[in-house]
Amino acid sequence: MGSAELKSALQDTNEVELTTTGRKSGNQSSRPIWFVEEGDKLLLLPVSGSKSNWYRNVEKTPTIGLAAEGAEVQVDAKPTTDSSTVEHAVEAFGAKYGADRVKEYYPGVDAAVEVPLA
Repeated sequence: MGSAELKSALQDTNEVELTTTGRKSGNQSSRPIWFVEEGDKLLLLPVSGSKSNWYRNVEKTPTIGLAAEGAEVQVDAKPTTDSSTVEHAVEAFGAKYGADRVKEYYPGVDAAVEVPLA
């Protein structure tokens, strides 16, 4: 399946299954995470910012897997610590999930990941 199928599947869920490759082990690991769809990309926020294991894995191996409602893709993600990009992602998450919840679940966020879906 491709990006179009994933984009369609994302309409019915608030979480996406993220699969990364371990920077030390080389093993794949998956976890459900929140996302914001913005045009032809997804924004992801690591709960512990740049210290999150999955974020550090993406820095080393940017090819990730995303799955939702039976649709799956592998794409190259773009991790960033650019403050304006991170701030924009936090605001977008706040608009979707509620600013209070984002502030509670994502304290001290200093990193984000952009995922192209085009």
